[in-house]
Amino acid sequence: MLECKQPRPALRGVTWLHLVKRLHTLFPEKCRRLLRRMSPSVKDNMKNLFLLLLAAFGLCWTQYKTNPKPVRTSIVHLFEWRWIDIALECERYLAPNGFAGVQVSPPNENLVVTSPWRPWWERYQPISYKLCSRSGNENEFRDMVTRCNNVGVYIYVDVVINHMCGSGAGSGNRGTCGSYFNAGTRDFPAVPYSSFDFNDEICKTPSGDIENYSDPVQVRNCRLSGLVDLTQRRDDVRSKMADYLNHLIDIGVAGFRIDASKHMWPEDIAAILSKAHDLNTRWFAKGSRPFVYQEVIDLGGEAVHSSEYFRNGRVTEFKYGAELGTVLRKWNGEKMANLKRWGENWSLMPSDKAIVFVDNHDNQRGHGAGGASILTFWNPRLYKMAVGFMLAHPYGFTRIMSSYRWPRVIQHGKDLNDWVGPPSNSDGSIKPVTINTNGTCGNGWVCEHRWNQIRNMVTFRNVVYGQPITRWWDDDDNQVAFGRDGKGFVVFNNDDRALSVTLPTGLPPGTYCDVISGGKEGNLCTGTQIRVAANGTAHFQLNSQTENPFIAIHVEAKL
Repeated sequence: MLECKQPRPALRGVTWLHLVKRLHTLFPEKCRRLLRRMSPSVKDNMKNLFLLLLAAFGLCWTQYKTNPKPVRTSIVHLFEWRWIDIALECERYLAPNGFAGVQVSPPNENLVVTSPWRPWWERYQPISYKLCSRSGNENEFRDMVTRCNNVGVYIYVDVVINHMCGSGAGSGNRGTCGSYFNAGTRDFPAVPYSSFDFNDEICKTPSGDIENYSDPVQVRNCRLSGLVDLTQRRDDVRSKMADYLNHLIDIGVAGFRIDASKHMWPEDIAAILSKAHDLNTRWFAKGSRPFVYQEVIDLGGEAVHSSEYFRNGRVTEFKYGAELGTVLRKWNGEKMANLKRWGENWSLMPSDKAIVFVDNHDNQRGHGAGGASILTFWNPRLYKMAVGFMLAHPYGFTRIMSSYRWPRVIQHGKDLNDWVGPPSNSDGSIKPVTINTNGTCGNGWVCEHRWNQIRNMVTFRNVVYGQPITRWWDDDDNQVAFGRDGKGFVVFNNDDRALSVTLPTGLPPGTYCDVISGGKEGNLCTGTQIRVAANGTAHFQLNSQTENPFIAIHVEAKL
């Protein structure tokens, strides 16, 4: 019987040189060449070489930048969209409006769940790594990647490699590609995986599921909600996962969201990523590495910490949306003035390690992390303000949610319909995303990324990229304003009273178009015009009841 603890090298009696040699064998060859050029003499400075190897080990298999065309700074999660619709959206909307990329739903074969009818979470129950799902087949996936890359909008794939389907899923050919599986015997021949590739003999809980989140070994070695847990410590398993990633990389994807990373040992993720190819040179510079962000829910108080995963890439900062929602809802005595120190001073992770978002596909349904404080499209006024603040503030790399509606049934604070899948036809096929004459979406798709306020704040973030926050102002309550060092300026009013104030903006004098109430179209402004005086000041007015409770101006919105 294997021990639950993850194997680690014994350090007692092991020389620095021995550790260097062991680590050196894990590097891709191109990294070994780099290290040989950079490294000092082992004889003279073995300890420093070891530390250098540790640092380079992470840098050689992943990167923290998203490979966007300059300058694009935000991605959008087109949750459950079809590949053919994403391709169209890249060309007609995302590229012209400065979006950096798209997070797509898991493209691999998954279990077909019919009770309840085709829930969204079936996409997170893999049967194989074949590219056929409700979103489309491999040819459609390839076409989407090519067309999006060609217009500079890159694809980030939600990959599910922690587990396969639920242990109670039975057997048969009920995968989206028709592949055979037997969950009970852990037989997934389309990969292939067998019973040797799972953690059943390693997990020590009576149920085989995670029973105590204070035990990091259980969290990594036992089943998450009954999903059969793969053992990433085996090199052959790692290779099969890497083969899946490399198939996607070779097609042209730019990176990955690694689902349920919290439930995998960070060193196992590192080993898998070390086998990943460089990005496709048809669209990316030679030697470019995949952008990786890992789903790790860490609200504090648990045994698994986000910081353990930093060496592999960025990490999802779930505290961001939870804390920001609490502030905008004015719960627990919070107020917007407190956001002056927003970021790491709020115990958020370092900005260059964080993927930030107001909501995601889990917590907008009450799953995952954040609870009732999470703001979603169901609260449009506060939601627009939250996303606007996120895009105006320099902290983290921003991801925008794009959702679909479902019939909510709230009982005792829980949505009984939290399982409902995307808009679909009677046969379970996903409905197309239709575009209305006013630019909004039909067929039940919300398309928050197409809301005027959110779209224009994506542009705002691109324009002010790299500039620090300057000229912060607040009323010691829920009216705040700040600039981005001569490139842009925003004003928020979350008070119950009107805002009327003259503030130094740092912007060149002239007339600017507020991109929240409207936008600049040629030399015209469809929204409120803001006059910046010769001394850089401007007067701002915001009614407390307005549907758009903030103003944003930037140098490219000058008339």
